[in-house]
Amino acid sequence: MRALLFTLCLLAFAPQMSLAQTAGQPTGTIAVEASADQDAAIANRIRAILSELDGYDDVTVMVKAGIVTLRGSTLDTATAARLDELVGRVEGVVAIENNVAETTDVVRRLNPAVERFRARALQLAKFLPLAGVALCVFVLVVLFGFFIARRKQPWDRLAPNAFIADIYRQILRLLFIIGGLVAALDILNATALLSGILGAAGIVGLAIGFAVRDTVENFIASIMLSIRQPFRPNDTVEIEGDTGKVIRLTSRATILMSFDGNQIRIPNATVFKSRIVNFSRNAERRFSFEIGVDASEDDLANVRDLAENTIIALPFTLEKPAPDAWIDRIGEGSMVMQVTGWIDQTETSLVRAKGEAIRQVIAAVATAGYDMPNTTYRIEVPDGLKGAIANFDLTTAEPEPATAKSAPTPDPLPAQDVETREDELTEIVDQERTTERTDLLRENGAQE
Repeated sequence: MRALLFTLCLLAFAPQMSLAQTAGQPTGTIAVEASADQDAAIANRIRAILSELDGYDDVTVMVKAGIVTLRGSTLDTATAARLDELVGRVEGVVAIENNVAETTDVVRRLNPAVERFRARALQLAKFLPLAGVALCVFVLVVLFGFFIARRKQPWDRLAPNAFIADIYRQILRLLFIIGGLVAALDILNATALLSGILGAAGIVGLAIGFAVRDTVENFIASIMLSIRQPFRPNDTVEIEGDTGKVIRLTSRATILMSFDGNQIRIPNATVFKSRIVNFSRNAERRFSFEIGVDASEDDLANVRDLAENTIIALPFTLEKPAPDAWIDRIGEGSMVMQVTGWIDQTETSLVRAKGEAIRQVIAAVATAGYDMPNTTYRIEVPDGLKGAIANFDLTTAEPEPATAKSAPTPDPLPAQDVETREDELTEIVDQERTTERTDLLRENGAQE
């Protein structure tokens, strides 16, 4: 069985061995006469060539009738295969018998590696001074760039705020780092590595960009918000349903102080894409509320005029824009009237002004004799009680005939204190702002 397998292997590799033996054989016309002198000349020529090449010290050459026989060993198979091409180029060679094999001697295999290591170590030692010069140039260029970036001018003058100025400084540092790297590689005559380094950095940056896409979006939104300045510190704003006073704008989030005293952190990407309502942008602000009037009233216009006159008479309401009142809709058993008024919110509290206005209007309507709507209940009587209820006298006195009502303006009630109470909350916000220096908002910054 083993003999059969060995035979099959020989048959499988025989064509390849034959090709290997004939691949590097010389071609051309073979001379009729053979000369011993010519064979000796061929052998000497081949030996002289192999003596000048590395790796053929253990190769012997024998020539007979123009046929070259090579024996010995080399460090690897590729070196042995080169002999066919090399010997085939010698004039007068008829055929080549290449019996050179790859050596298995450990010492011979390790000696070239040790020599190569020594050569590279010597080359590195000679290269160290030049590498030191390149490193010094790189460090000097980078330090110079960092020195310029640390200066306040002209970056604070060119940038609209401290955040953008810091971005300018980071870009400048990066440019000087790249410049120092190019200078160092040019000294080492290795600028070809720069394209590979930049390409690898680009691929890594692209991968990181996809991984931290939300962070990058938030960073860009921070830049845009710091430039646009849609609000200022202590402004009352509404963002995504959250209402509060602005504490600060950082590089990652907008921080609000709610009227309950809670801090609200909203990512800048959300702020940039959301609808922002700034209640502090204008000093004038309108309050509004609804009142119900009995639908059976003959002249609702008198009630409307009475409500307007009451709002106008309040000391804290503005003449321009003027207060207003109108019938808004038909309610359940009543007419719903909308009443509005304007205040200066820098001096007057909106919620207290609204509450005082409601109190004054309700008192004026009641004093004038107008009926306010009452809650209506529907009572269902069981069949067993209907007979008992029928025995009761349910007759009532005739209602008095309705008389036309005028719209007098009753004496207003004494107005209560409606001054703004947000000073204390403003102090809390100012105290919060002093605890951290990172703030992209400016008190006198340009707003969009």
